[in-house]
Amino acid sequence: MSRAFEDFRGFDRTKGLSHKERLARLDALASFMDSAILIPGTNIRFGADALIGLVPGIGDAVSAGISCLIVLEARRMGAPGHVVARMLGNIAVDGLIGAIPVLGDIFDVAFRANVRNARLLRRHFERSGRV
Repeated sequence: MSRAFEDFRGFDRTKGLSHKERLARLDALASFMDSAILIPGTNIRFGADALIGLVPGIGDAVSAGISCLIVLEARRMGAPGHVVARMLGNIAVDGLIGAIPVLGDIFDVAFRANVRNARLLRRHFERSGRV
């Protein structure tokens, strides 16, 4: 196997970015996944997570995988285990209930695990004074 793939940390494109910049990137990803599209005439917002979740069988697994990118970045930023555990719990709830036909799709629009996770991470770093 090539040495280029032995250390996946080489793919970390966030080196040199401050916590504030990294949190802004995570906020943008969370917004894209959970609240990018507004239904006209309502206050209902949804994102790519709800759309990907419509694909039977693998949609919720794919969106859970994308959601784990926020958790991965949280670990790289030094988030403590209890924050990461809550973030993983949010993804698990979103993925498990989201897998239920129709009800899960409605739940995906309302729960917004990615926005919750980005907010958890931001709140942790604001409290610790690292933002």
